[in-house]
This record gives sequence, C-alpha cells and structure tokens, in this order.
Amino acid sequence: MIEILNLDFTYPGQTAPLFDHFSWRVERGDFWSVIGPSGCGKSTLLHLIVGVRAANGGTVTVNGENVPRKKNRGKTGLVLQDYGMLPWATVRENVELGLRIRGFYGQDGGRKTNDEGRTTDDGRRNVSVLGHPSSVDFWLDRFGLGALRDNYPAQISGGQRQRAAIARTLVLEPDVLLMDEPFSALDAPTREDLEQLTLDLQAETKTTTVFVTHNIEEAVFLGQKILVLSVPPHRAPVRVVENPGAGRAAYRDEPAFVEKARVLREILKSHA
Repeated sequence: MIEILNLDFTYPGQTAPLFDHFSWRVERGDFWSVIGPSGCGKSTLLHLIVGVRAANGGTVTVNGENVPRKKNRGKTGLVLQDYGMLPWATVRENVELGLRIRGFYGQDGGRKTNDEGRTTDDGRRNVSVLGHPSSVDFWLDRFGLGALRDNYPAQISGGQRQRAAIARTLVLEPDVLLMDEPFSALDAPTREDLEQLTLDLQAETKTTTVFVTHNIEEAVFLGQKILVLSVPPHRAPVRVVENPGAGRAAYRDEPAFVEKARVLREILKSHA
C-alpha cells in the first residue's frame, strides 16, 4: 500500500509548489496508471514515493514504512525510460547489478560491515551471498533473454534492453513497482508486447504497481485505476478514473476501451 498525506513539494529555486497538501492512496496489489501533460510532476511523484526526492511537508508511507528523506527505500523497485544499463557489462551482469549493490550497501542503503556481499579474490561481488542468484537466471529466461545473457547492451534491441531493466528490478523481489514511461521510446508492436508482459507479471506476483505514461491508450489498457494530473499545483481531492476492464488482453478490442480512452482524453483536454 502507498499512502500520501498532505504532501508538499516545491523544486529548489522555485516559488510555485508542485504538490500542495496532496493526498493519494494506493491499495496493496493495485495497478494504477498515472497520466498528465509533460512537466506536470508525474516522474517527481514516483521519485517522492521511492525516496530519491524529499518532500517539504507531509508524509509518504509504503507498506507501513515511512519513506526516508533522500534515501531510496530498498523494497521499492523503479524502472526508468532510459534502461539505465551499464554498456560495459553483459546482460546477465546488468540484471545482477541490483543484487550486488544491495549486498554492498544493504537493503536500507547502509554499507554492510559483516560477511554479506564480501568481495571474492577476483574482485567481483559474491552474488551467492547477496540474495537469490538462481532468480537472475529465472528472470532472464522469463523475459526471453536467456540466450542473450552474455551479450552487451549495444548488441541487443531496445525492447530487449528494457526487458533486462525490468528483470534487474524484479530480481530484488520488490513489494512495490514504479514504472516511469518505460516503453515510450519503443515501436508500437514492442510496446504492446511489453505492456502485456507487465500485466501478466503483475497478475502473477500481485505486486503493487504504479505506471506513469503520457499515452492515453496505454494508461487505459494497463491501469485498473487512473490518476489524472493536470497543471500544478496538485491538491486533494485527486482526479481518478475507474477502469475495471483493464488487465485483460482482449480489452483493446472492446467498445468499452474506446469509450474509456475518449473519456480520459476529454478530461485531459479540459484540464489543459
């Protein structure tokens, strides 16, 4: 569960707030889309939830834990648009990356002082003591990357790089998954394939998921509930579109999908 109460946030050097006593609640296991115009604060909202940005006021709680100020909550996974893959590392090494970092710093971001995550003789982190090394291979295979595990990012497609980025997050077994326009740079068939994969994974894992997008059809296809952000500052009450048809592969072909996209488009136009 994500609970935001009376959140205040203003970027340094600016006087107009982005969030002003903003409150929002996401129940455990929900899949939400967040949509709004460019620059409205969609990505900032995710950064506040994960803890890499600090609110000026109010509280952010994730599954009963207060999100620390300017400190990443170790159980919240964040998938970005630009993949964030190390070009000098193989696909498998990139997917292992989160486990290696967790082994060095610990789940709460503090550096380890015991034997967990110790360095081996060849200078590599010992993945076997960091978590579940077999889960790396499981997610590589689950995302169709098993045969590409020894390739480098430049040797695989954009869709495959994004699959690796998602696998790198899921190998950490997050209880909350935040996705920041992860498919916006991909072609339509690849985007739709990864959208369906995201829905399948959420159905399997029941992970609370918040998916930021600027694409109306994507928001409607994925989000059982859709948070609509407009021109800031954002205040309570929030604008929510209920979308019970989301989460089914056939939803795109149904009249209800077209109607929900129309409604959402009209809301966004009225808020512009």
